[in-house]
Amino acid sequence: MPTSDADIERVRELVASIPSGKVATYGDIAAAVGLSTPRTVGWIMRTDAADLPWHRVLGAGGKPAAHLTDRQLRLLAAEGVPIREGRVDLREARFRFPELPDPPRR
Repeated sequence: MPTSDADIERVRELVASIPSGKVATYGDIAAAVGLSTPRTVGWIMRTDAADLPWHRVLGAGGKPAAHLTDRQLRLLAAEGVPIREGRVDLREARFRFPELPDPPRR
């Protein structure tokens, strides 16, 4: 199923809604929008996110993309995002979109 303009705008809205000091994963955003894969969010971010807080979106393991690591971690650290050994502590920093249920407690 092709990505619609509405899907693209919804991804943009969700990225814009991530508050300073918080992060979301590509998968979180895909699930909130109802996209079949986080890769679609990555594609949208690559093509249409220059005016968004792109640095607040990470892979599922909390690591930035290799080509963005230094810049992204520097921006996140400036916002007070907890970073340990080159990755964001998702347990502390993950933003929960209202569209998604809370994760199970361990």
